[in-house]
Amino acid sequence: MQVNYRNRQIEKICTNASDATKKYGNRTAGLIHQRVDEIGAADSVDMLVQYGIGRCHQLVGDRKGQYAMDLVHPLRLIFEVFRDEIQIAEIQEIVDYH
Repeated sequence: MQVNYRNRQIEKICTNASDATKKYGNRTAGLIHQRVDEIGAADSVDMLVQYGIGRCHQLVGDRKGQYAMDLVHPLRLIFEVFRDEIQIAEIQEIVDYH
């Protein structure tokens, strides 16, 4: 899938290891970059869900249409998928929504 970002701030965190480490620490920063790589390598969001990559799951309620992948508990990487000829995943935020 192609990976896009909701805004410049989330893009810097997801693409720059030092920015992610400053904000979230080494362990979480590593997982953020791993998850973004996994999303980019997947053919579709269905593949991520089917194989349980990063415990990817669809959200419900006010987050309907979004997906989450586990980071360091309780943080989740939230993204939306836009289906076109190729699926485009747009990273929305890194958040504890519990």
